[in-house]
Amino acid sequence: MHRWRFATPFVRTLYMAQLTDHKSYADAQRDFSMPAVWALFDGTPANFNIAGECVDRHAANPHRIAVRIAHADGRNELVTFRELSCWSSRFAHWLRAQGLKPGDRVAFMLDPSLAFYMAMFGAMKAGAISVPLFTLFGPEGLQLRVADCQPAILVTNAEKAAMARASTAARVVVADEALFAELKSYADSFATCTSGDDLAAYQYTSGTTRELPAAVKHTHRSIVVLALAALYGTGIRPGDQFFCPSSPAWGHGLWHGTLAPLSLGVTTGTMSGKFSPVRLMEALQDFGITNLSAAATHYRMMKASGEAGRFRFNIQKLSYTGEPIDPATLEFVEQLFKRPVCSMYGTTEVGVVLVNYPGAPDFKVKPGSLGKAIPGQVVAVHDGGGKPCEPRHVGEIRILRRGEWIPTKDLGWIDEDGYFYHAGRADDVIISAGWTMSAVEIENVLLKHPDIREAAVIGVKDALRGQVVKAFVVSARPQDEIFVRELQDFTRERLSQHEYPRVIAVVDELPKTPAGKVNRKVLRDRESAVPAAI
Repeated sequence: MHRWRFATPFVRTLYMAQLTDHKSYADAQRDFSMPAVWALFDGTPANFNIAGECVDRHAANPHRIAVRIAHADGRNELVTFRELSCWSSRFAHWLRAQGLKPGDRVAFMLDPSLAFYMAMFGAMKAGAISVPLFTLFGPEGLQLRVADCQPAILVTNAEKAAMARASTAARVVVADEALFAELKSYADSFATCTSGDDLAAYQYTSGTTRELPAAVKHTHRSIVVLALAALYGTGIRPGDQFFCPSSPAWGHGLWHGTLAPLSLGVTTGTMSGKFSPVRLMEALQDFGITNLSAAATHYRMMKASGEAGRFRFNIQKLSYTGEPIDPATLEFVEQLFKRPVCSMYGTTEVGVVLVNYPGAPDFKVKPGSLGKAIPGQVVAVHDGGGKPCEPRHVGEIRILRRGEWIPTKDLGWIDEDGYFYHAGRADDVIISAGWTMSAVEIENVLLKHPDIREAAVIGVKDALRGQVVKAFVVSARPQDEIFVRELQDFTRERLSQHEYPRVIAVVDELPKTPAGKVNRKVLRDRESAVPAAI
């Protein structure tokens, strides 16, 4: 029985003041409780809907902006909470008129736009399950996902409609002027009737197109847990001007970049169309953004553009997730924005668990650190036998849930002050002639070289050593013996005499996941068929 969730208005107001008005690390440790988190929302476990929490309850003021969208062509699109509430309600009524039932899936393959948010929140209001799909999927990537989730309707744009119809038996609807004209005949309010335990969204992780990533199934009450990442991972507070350039087809862009700020009534911002680091910096300047949460790739691309000096920023809080930031980019970001950039670590399956408390004046951000656990979470680094590791000993990061330690398949270590550090994926460890090496560590050194734009390191088969380190680097310099030796010496001098890439390939680009992370698995798969070196 959760009687505390039906708090009186006075208690709800008290909790709200504690969790959204307080900024310090000490406050977070002292004031946290799940009743206080639930008090941030209007619903109860028996009557709870993400669209109601993120949109409808903030729609009283017709001028209040929900989303700012920076389009690739230079246009800025502003969507108010009122507009979003009305159009998502019309779409919910329209879905019901098409015969959709609670629990049916509604997929949408759209760039950020009024149509995207209308479809997502409208489906949730109707009790259907929202399924965002990446707009750059080709036929194979789309077919795998629609075959898995079996949507009743797939909403997309005119450009993608033919491919979508060839990929699914679902009804394909184009989000064009004709659809909006049709929707105008429906009521602009909708009474939701979902519970916190009803499914709200399927979220696909950004794996390769040839292997179907698991669909993580989120309930409406997932947004309550998401508030922890908002409060302590991105540091969102009322009054922030928030921005997240990650696509809302993926976890970071959807949950941290869209649903989290909107649930707290905070205006968010994003990008639509082909990504440009210059367009991103232009949007940060023009929108007066004070809180930026991005992927490591976005920061690296800003650095590589060479254009950052053209813009003025008002950033007060910085965060990133998805993968570690190399030291050279970390230094660039902190010099550019004059603020520490805060890592936010978690997985799609377990959520965010390690944070750096952006904006907390009493929390020291250590460069490269994943930070410390979110209030209420227990995180540890365990050795192969399941025992806690001593400080600075590498093991697997695990999370305690319901009395059971959940593995993350990520390696890490803890320093003497209790800060966590990432040491790569378990399958990114390279063992060569008995030496254990970290792909991430070698990549970080290579990225310090002035001629290297990107780097990815894997282990490849070797008849003598079992494995050797192979580095794939993106550089304007051509590959020759002098450049290879220079990079090997550069790495060896900064790590150790054995820890360097014995094989180096200069490439035009590195394979990426749809979410923009370097995909080492593709590189490993390419190399797996190559005979071991003699």
